[in-house]
Amino acid sequence: MMASAHVRGAWSATLIKLALGTSALTCVSAPAFAQDAAPAATAVDPNEIIVSARRRSETLQETPVAITAINAAMLENKASANIGDLQGAAPGLLITQQNSGAQAANISIRGLTYADIEKSQTPTVGVVVDGVTIGTNTGQLQDAFDIAQIEVLRGPQGTLFGANTIGGVINITRTKPTMEPGGKAEFTYGRWNTWAGKAILNYGDGETWGVKAWYFHNESDGFYRNAIRNTRAGGSKADSYGGSLLFEPAGSGFDAQLTVENVEQSFEPVVSNLTNSTELFCGLIAANECGRNNTTDLYTVFTLPAKSTYKAPNATLQMNYDLGDIKLSSITGWRHSKEAQTQDFDGSSSDLYYVDRRQKYTQWSQELRAAGNLFTGFDYVVGGYYFHSKYSLTQWTRFFGFDPSVSPMEFDQNPQTNLGKTTSYAFFGDFNWAFADKWRLSFGGRWSHDNKKLTNRFAQAGLIGSGDANFTKFTPKIGIDYRPSSDVMLYASWSRGYRSGGFSPRAATAATASTPFQPETVDAYEIGAKFSAFDRKLELNFAGYYSDYKDMQQNLTVPGGPLGNQTITGNVPGGASIKGIEMDGTLRITPFFRITTSAAYMKSHFRNFITCGATANAASNACGAGLVPFDYSANNLIYAPKFTASLGAEYEVPTSFGKIVATGGWRHISPYDEQISQDSLTPLLNGAGQTTAVTVNGNDARVRTTTQDLLDASLTFNFDVGDKEAYFRFFGRNLANEKTTTHAFTVAGLFSFGMALEPRTYGATVGVKF
Repeated sequence: MMASAHVRGAWSATLIKLALGTSALTCVSAPAFAQDAAPAATAVDPNEIIVSARRRSETLQETPVAITAINAAMLENKASANIGDLQGAAPGLLITQQNSGAQAANISIRGLTYADIEKSQTPTVGVVVDGVTIGTNTGQLQDAFDIAQIEVLRGPQGTLFGANTIGGVINITRTKPTMEPGGKAEFTYGRWNTWAGKAILNYGDGETWGVKAWYFHNESDGFYRNAIRNTRAGGSKADSYGGSLLFEPAGSGFDAQLTVENVEQSFEPVVSNLTNSTELFCGLIAANECGRNNTTDLYTVFTLPAKSTYKAPNATLQMNYDLGDIKLSSITGWRHSKEAQTQDFDGSSSDLYYVDRRQKYTQWSQELRAAGNLFTGFDYVVGGYYFHSKYSLTQWTRFFGFDPSVSPMEFDQNPQTNLGKTTSYAFFGDFNWAFADKWRLSFGGRWSHDNKKLTNRFAQAGLIGSGDANFTKFTPKIGIDYRPSSDVMLYASWSRGYRSGGFSPRAATAATASTPFQPETVDAYEIGAKFSAFDRKLELNFAGYYSDYKDMQQNLTVPGGPLGNQTITGNVPGGASIKGIEMDGTLRITPFFRITTSAAYMKSHFRNFITCGATANAASNACGAGLVPFDYSANNLIYAPKFTASLGAEYEVPTSFGKIVATGGWRHISPYDEQISQDSLTPLLNGAGQTTAVTVNGNDARVRTTTQDLLDASLTFNFDVGDKEAYFRFFGRNLANEKTTTHAFTVAGLFSFGMALEPRTYGATVGVKF
């Protein structure tokens, strides 16, 4: 692995010429990596935070993008099981769980989201773990254990991270093997008979190699109560275990880390009944199960027994070779998942709509990257990216079965099956040019090509449709920043985000199954300022943005298929406009007392959101038989609260036995809608043959959350025992006991259901580090 300076220099120059001479290498892609970042310990100023959001080791205050670095200790102090507790911690960030899929998350940044768990659909916010992008919403709700740093990047990140990151990126870096003997173990017990056991062991020779092994177990009885069975409901059990090997030959400039992990999860998927008297199912269920509210009533459920199992092994290989004037990096990622889930979607004790879903998903990705300085004041990152995934889904539906003893597989002799494949590749480049004193120009882009295939069939009807489509897009970015002093940076940028097109997984006719929906794009304009004062004890960041959302993808209900109606994905040509202002800051009052804060105000609206909707009363018109134009322009965007804010404090008190650390946090989230739906219609549909457009006067009130003021607190006692550290922690989450939905849905005038926010919970943790 050793090379002379002459050989290194010659190879470096050749690679640079090849990279810069290749067409389309004016762009930047996929996952940002922590191995690019210098360890925080190397920073001259202990208050500086090193981030790798742009594939470079930069301090947070020198990075000309809207980024929030989350202290992983914050999640530990709250005994968080997953990253969902980041919600509200960064400006404009929402993370809610959807139990229709294992580890499934609805993530929104700056009002951009897509709440759909189907594997053929792609997220609008990317979740990246150790450099590997998770290709679907399933799996995004990552475990909060053993995290070194979390970076939340707001706004389109297509140049650096690729397609399907039009809202932003959550970049998660887990801890590396320490190469020294040591470990950490802890046990937590909390409300709802929730308990968790966690352990990490490290070993190595202190210089060349190190290995890390871990095991994490978490289980709970659930915070719902099933009124029919008089038991706790929504229980879960999860195990995560794996190992990581780090190899760094001394003096070679080379390092490699192989990580292998497996996640196994089982849980009871339950939904709360939100059906009311305007919907068909209300007349088929018990009176006390209809017309319930979407706050306190959410925690009493009536669902039939259901179960979900999930297994997700994955592996990552990261390699870097530092040649002095150029650094070569490779990231190889593989993920596989297998799911089997039954679920009672109607949320009642009557057997009306019950499904059994079996699916498999596999993704493989490879990124190659070169980074360095072309000349003084000009640095670059260039590379290529490849991604391939395939999945299969079969769904059996027991519709109006009225007999829970008959399995969906036995009841439904005509199940629907999807077989899908995605193949993507891209070339990217990102460049910084310090063209004048205190001024820097950042520019680059990414050329992406996506091929999507989907085969849709029913068991009895056979193949109903097969689609194969290609989508190609160039997504540029340009920005400029000015640093009048070491404590001030001003910046402005424009970037374009791209989300690939595809095929509708729930299509039920040949025409809809073979017709692709088209890509959507976001043009984002941003200005920002970053300030430091008092020896970096005070840091304040401000950003203002405007997002021009075009050809946005939305699910629509239209006639067709065995059940009469089908859900397809289409484009809204008018799109939407989103604009807002954001702030976050840190004040270190003393070395032992720190305050953090954030706030975001956002205003959004649809533009000319007119689409063809299904109704039995529609006469022949421009939409076609059985369809009528619906105008949703007055509806709210989903997962787009107008105002979010947070305030957190951490206070450390040194003691004779060690230290005591107290933390407290408040997160405020204004109400937001969770589904594009229908509140009321003007004019009302009529039986004489509707031909004129119908105005939808907002989303259904049942899919709107309440105002959330989430209070969290913890008190940790740390004891120094020789060269070991023991700790005991008390914690509480949602101490104000806010009750509202995290996901809510209405289904074509038939029924409605929701999922609930975790109510007040508390517990204690005991642990040891050695």
